[in-house]
Amino acid sequence: MAKTGADLLVERLLEWGVDTIFSLPGDGINGIYESLRKRQDKIQLIQVRHEEAAAFMACGYAKFTGKLGVCLATSGCGGIHLLNGLYDAKYDSQPVLAITGHTAHDVSGTFYQQDVDLVKVFADVAAYNERVMGPDHVVNVLDQAVRTSMGQRTVTHISFPKDYQEWTVSDDIRSQPNVPNHSSATRVSHNVVPDVHELHRAAELINAGEKVVIFAGRGCLDARDEVLALSDAVGGPIIKALLGKGVVPDTDPHTTGGLGLLGTAPSQDAMQECDTLIMIGTRFPYLEYFPKPGQARTVQIDIDPAHIGLRTPVEIGLMGNSKAVLQALLPLIKRKDDQSFLEKSQQRMTHWNELLTERATQEVMPMKPQVVPHLVSPLLNDDAIITCDCGNNTTWAARHIQMRGTMQFSTSGLLATMASGLPYAIAASVAHPGKQVVALVGDGGFTMLMGELATAVKYKLPIKVFIFHNNSYGQIKWEQIVMEGNPEFAVDLHSIDFAAYARACGATGFTIDDPKNADAIIRQAMAHDGPVVVDAIVDANEPPMPGKITTDQAIEFAKALVRGEKDRSEIIKNVITDQFNEAVATKGRSLLNVIPGLG
Repeated sequence: MAKTGADLLVERLLEWGVDTIFSLPGDGINGIYESLRKRQDKIQLIQVRHEEAAAFMACGYAKFTGKLGVCLATSGCGGIHLLNGLYDAKYDSQPVLAITGHTAHDVSGTFYQQDVDLVKVFADVAAYNERVMGPDHVVNVLDQAVRTSMGQRTVTHISFPKDYQEWTVSDDIRSQPNVPNHSSATRVSHNVVPDVHELHRAAELINAGEKVVIFAGRGCLDARDEVLALSDAVGGPIIKALLGKGVVPDTDPHTTGGLGLLGTAPSQDAMQECDTLIMIGTRFPYLEYFPKPGQARTVQIDIDPAHIGLRTPVEIGLMGNSKAVLQALLPLIKRKDDQSFLEKSQQRMTHWNELLTERATQEVMPMKPQVVPHLVSPLLNDDAIITCDCGNNTTWAARHIQMRGTMQFSTSGLLATMASGLPYAIAASVAHPGKQVVALVGDGGFTMLMGELATAVKYKLPIKVFIFHNNSYGQIKWEQIVMEGNPEFAVDLHSIDFAAYARACGATGFTIDDPKNADAIIRQAMAHDGPVVVDAIVDANEPPMPGKITTDQAIEFAKALVRGEKDRSEIIKNVITDQFNEAVATKGRSLLNVIPGLG
């Protein structure tokens, strides 16, 4: 029997090594589904409840495997639903291929049902974006889409008209320039290094520095040994961007943890004091946390030259794979005898970690959100995969989950979208059967795609989902108060019994509202063989404050209280309890100095 256009597509995906596709069915992709059905022993189809989740899962799959993530959606509305997850992949530089259906080619553009020109819709998100023009076009288009996704670490899109999915090559007439079998599924290495002259220039700059900081992102997740060796040689701390949380263990004495709103005071101190900055595989977006222009000489290593000099003035840019570049650079670095800069950071981290433990072990009511990740962290396997959503939960995960071994961690980075935590966890569990997978999410983000819990149940994925249940869009609330100086508005959520919802989906549900019971319940949840939701009722007024608060933030905070913040007394009580002895209260920047009636 002659092969259909859909057969050619699926067989070529197999040649490229694709073994998993995330999708929701629809009549616009029935031909592709039939081809997948006939090859289900070679390629698995994960059926989702919402196409947005399919795109998130493809992104998460790419993050946790390093392979191409693939999502498939029907024409019109189905394809439109993919957009948020695809932008997540684009902004975090993940190789994702989106395949969408389209109306039959000869009614396209005539306002037929679901006749949306998805090539135009995807023009911004997809680096390669093409409509299939017949069976003899399929392989050419697919090969170019995969090459682009893998080569540029980005999103590509193929729109496949419904009738062409069912046509065979005998229904098509191949053009003369389209020589049969001219395109190939060829994988290439990304181990790119700069020339020797540039390496020597970078080494000279680094060797001249006295207070050197290493800022590591997700681009060096595979370069742990090299990053640690560099830190040891230069006597400088390793600061980690959030997506680079797994670069080195959080317990390693060379690191001061994260930077920015989710980061640590010791990291910010190091940035403010350094005279040399080495950026590796990161395009951390918050400019205000970098050294001031002119303060530090900077070397940046990145696989994408468009990222070099994007965030801070860079004196020397080294384009290439982080691991390969560091391996070439390290022999040129002279070890510094003076390790005092690193030792000072280590002393600060000792105090910081004591403060985190103190906060996370409070047995007050309502339960502090820090309790949950503090208790979960030691129960994680050394190869566990942790996902989190975007919101207050990101702060608690970033600070209290301690990376070790070969753990992997991710969330939505530059897009910082809500709703990614649960789909990421599902993708991780699909990609790594048998590995421990934990998602830390907020009640707001979870409810956006909570139907995907049924997906986890359907495929018997033993993910553990911890919901920080504070009945609010917590991050937005604190942004209104601290960043804008306004009382909170329209951020309250109607409460849901998430444990009951979990049981209704066929999962196991637990509820925690008392820190005295938290350890026993969390241990029971982690030991359960199957998908679990833990509904953790936490203090809505616990402030996820930055590691070092600025004077402007303190002033805006005070303004919000004066203007009538409804939870003023509870917020003040928490601030006094949490920050009286903390590093953020030093150097005249304490919130206590500007709260009306306390300063």
